[in-house]
Amino acid sequence: MSESSAIYLDVGTTNTRVWLARGQEIIARGNSMVGVRDTARDGSSTRLRTAIRDLILEVTAHPEASQSEPKFIAAAGMITSSLGLVEVLHIEAPGGADELRANLGCFEFPEITSLPVFLVPGLRTGPRDADLNSIDRVDLMRGEETMCIGLIESGLAPKPCTVLNLGSHWKVISIDERGKITGSMTTLSGEMIHTTQTQTILASAVPQRRPEFLAPHWLKSGMLEQRRSGLARAMFCVRLLEQGGRSTPEERLSFLIGAFIASDFDALLGRKILLDPVIVTGGGELAEAWRNALTESSLRTEVISAEDIERSYIAGLREITKETKMTK
Repeated sequence: MSESSAIYLDVGTTNTRVWLARGQEIIARGNSMVGVRDTARDGSSTRLRTAIRDLILEVTAHPEASQSEPKFIAAAGMITSSLGLVEVLHIEAPGGADELRANLGCFEFPEITSLPVFLVPGLRTGPRDADLNSIDRVDLMRGEETMCIGLIESGLAPKPCTVLNLGSHWKVISIDERGKITGSMTTLSGEMIHTTQTQTILASAVPQRRPEFLAPHWLKSGMLEQRRSGLARAMFCVRLLEQGGRSTPEERLSFLIGAFIASDFDALLGRKILLDPVIVTGGGELAEAWRNALTESSLRTEVISAEDIERSYIAGLREITKETKMTK
C-alpha cells in the first residue's frame, strides 16, 4: 500500500515554508518571507493566513500534485504561538515524539484550507511561574522539537547529544539516551547580529548580509576581545577597526561574530549543558565557525546540511503525526 500524501508547514518568525510530500518524497515546496513578526507588526494574523493559504495553493498546483492528493496538513513552529493561527500550550520537558503526539491539536481553518490541520505543541523547560530566582531554568521552543525528532528518526542525531540550532535565535537543546528532549537554552544572538549589521552605528562597518566567508584569524580575535573586555566593548572595537582603515568589512564581520560566539559558548561551558557530540543545524558559514570553536574544546561536532535539515523536519512531522491523522 502506497503512503498517503500530506502538506507540511514550518512557520517561523520571519518566513514560512511548505512542502507537499508523499512519504519521504518531496513533491513540491514553497517559501514566503512572511512570519509571525508580521502579525506582531500588523496587530493581525491576516497577512500570515493569506501567505499560508497561497503557499498551500502553490504546492497543490504543482504538475505532480494531481497524483498526490494530500489528506491532511501538519505544522509546527510559531504557528502555534499567540502570534500564529491558534495558541497551543507547550508541553513540559522532558518530551519526545510520544509526548508531542499525545498533545497534538487538530483544527479547522476554512478560510485557509478544507483539510484538517494538526498542530505540534512546543516544548517548555522550567517552572511556568518563574521569578528572578528561577528564570535561569526556563526556556521555550516551537519547531525545534520537531526538527530534533526528525534528526533522531533520520539517524543524524545520536542519543544522547546536543543540538545547536543557529537561526534568528541560537538554541542549544539537550537530548538524552531515550531520545527525549530534556531542556534547552536560547539566546538572541542571531537576531542581535542582524540588528547590529543593519540598525546600529556598525552598519557602515560590516556587510548587511549573511556572511559568505568568515576569516578564522578575525573570528578568534573577536572571541579573545570579548573574553578580555566583554561583548559590548568587543562590538565597539568593530567601529575602531573601521576607523583604523586596515581591515575589510568581511574581516570586521568575522570579528563581530567571533565576539558573539565567545559570549554564548562561555556561558554554555559554565552551565555544563553541552553533551558530546554536538549536532549543529543552520547557519551556513556560521555553523563552520561554531564547529571550529567546539572542536577546539574537544567536543565532537557534526554540521548538518540544509537538505538534511529539511528532510529531518518533515520526518519529525511524519513521526509525530503517525497513527493519529486518521483518528482525530
